[in-house]
Parts: sequence; structure tokens; C-alpha cells
Amino acid sequence: MSSFALFGATGASGTVIAQALDAAGLPYRVVGRDRPSLEAQFGNGHAEIATWNPEDPASVQAAAAGIDTIVYLVGVPYNHFELHPRLMQSTLDGAIAAGVRRMLLLGTVYALGRPQTRPVDESHPRDPHTFKGKMRMAQEDLVLRAHAAGRIAGTVLRVPDFFGPALTRSLVYDVFPAALQNRRATVIGPIDTPHQFVYVPDLGPLVVALAREDRAYGRAWHFAGSGTITTRAFARMVFETAGRGEPKLMVANKTMLRVLGLFDPIMRELVEMNYLQSDPVILDDRALRELLPGLRATPYPEAIAQTLAATKGA
Repeated sequence: MSSFALFGATGASGTVIAQALDAAGLPYRVVGRDRPSLEAQFGNGHAEIATWNPEDPASVQAAAAGIDTIVYLVGVPYNHFELHPRLMQSTLDGAIAAGVRRMLLLGTVYALGRPQTRPVDESHPRDPHTFKGKMRMAQEDLVLRAHAAGRIAGTVLRVPDFFGPALTRSLVYDVFPAALQNRRATVIGPIDTPHQFVYVPDLGPLVVALAREDRAYGRAWHFAGSGTITTRAFARMVFETAGRGEPKLMVANKTMLRVLGLFDPIMRELVEMNYLQSDPVILDDRALRELLPGLRATPYPEAIAQTLAATKGA
């Protein structure tokens, strides 16, 4: 019987968490809408595979049957963030009905709103001024209120932007193929403000360790990833590692995003969140490091070299 279930498993974070569960010898179930996609990604004999309809609590209950801990990774279209609290409520109802004991939500910095301090620790007020931030806060609230009510133990892990092998949705994804092809890379500006990036393979061991730690539940935690850097410095490191020297960049600023948004709904949605580039949220993860003393974040030079190698071999 599986002790863990990864709900919404078919993204990059699901892959690395599954790998960490394999390494720890822990049984797990991967849950998603589409069985062929799950089998293609996890059909190695280690994962139990289940499908669900996240808007149907009965379907959630069936997918969660016999599970001790759910890791919630469910994504929604970037222009439909209103689904986040709705799907979380349905999942909680089904999980509680199935007797699931614990849930970890992999969250973002969106719920915090504009930073009032730098860095931002877990005591920072949540005051989101964007629609996406309000939906993410509502999602967090559902988990933490269920914990406070004694219905299920819940915790939230907030992380900054991802990068890593095969992660095409990263804000800095294009820098890697551009460096290998010696062409101009498209990035979102401003690019000289401080930023943090998580090397996605680091999430696997972190999520498994946090989910297994009883003291983690009932609150949110911050992970600062590989540290603070600017997008320009990140791109320079990628190009130098690829042997290309100074990076060639095309910077999409807020005005350009608005223009592109006339034709592309996803670009239109990026305008709302552009404050994260101009007035970034820099996370303080000292509390998490005290809770999990063995926590490791791969240094940028190592993580970038590995991502370049994977991109070149793709």
C-alpha cells in the first residue's frame, strides 16, 4: 500500500519528488487526469498509478484511499487561477473522507503580495494585491484552516521560480538553448533586480523530508533555493559555462508584455505579476534550515552546468 500520493504528479516537481521517494524506499501513488501520461512518466514499476477528477470529491476519495500523506502539486492554466481554491476544497473534502492524515501544499510567493521587508520570512503579512495572489492565499487558507480544525494535518511550502533540466516553463528556460545555439535569449525584465531560483531537482529530497517531519504541520515554510542573484548574472553564468562569454539578451519589459498580451493570453497574465521582477520577493529560509539541518540547495554553477548538459542532450 502506498503511504504517499502525489496529486497532480505529471509536472517537473512530481518527477523529482517521485525520484526522492524511490531513493528513500517509500511506496507512493501518482495521481493525475490522464493514465497514458502517468504511465509514460512513471511506468518504471515503482509507482502505483491512479486517475482522478479533481472537481469530484468522490473521485478524490477513491484516489486517496489508503494514503497517509498527500503532496499537492496540482497546476491550473495561468489564466484560470480561480480554479486553485475550488480544486483544493474538493481535494480536501475527498482526502478527509478517505482518512488521509496529512497534506503538503507546494505553493508560491504569490500569496505574500508586495514585499514589506527584504528578505521575507514566514511572519511577513500576506497581503496580495493581484488576483493570482488572492487565489493562492485562499488555497493556503483552506489547508491551514483544515489543520486548525483538526480535520487533516496541513503545511505549505512556498518556493520561488524554478529552473532545471527539461523545465520549459521556467522564466529563464530560454537562456539555456540560446547559450548552446549562440543566439539571443528572451527573458522577462527588469533583469538587474535581485531574484531567487530553485533548481528543481532540489525539491524532491526537500519535500519528502518536510512531509515526513511532524513539526512541519500547521504553518507555512519558505525555501530560498540556490540563493539571490539577478537574471542578468544568471544568464551570464549560463553563457560563460557554455563557453559563449557575455550573454545576448532580448528583455521583455512590462510594456512589451502588454503588447504581446493582445495576441497571447498567457503573456497578458504575466503583466499582473511583473512586480515580482521590479519589486521582488526574496525569501528567508532560516526557519526551514533549522527544522531540516541536512537541507541542501545546489549552488548555481553546479546546477547550471547540469541543466546545460541535459539541454544539450535533449
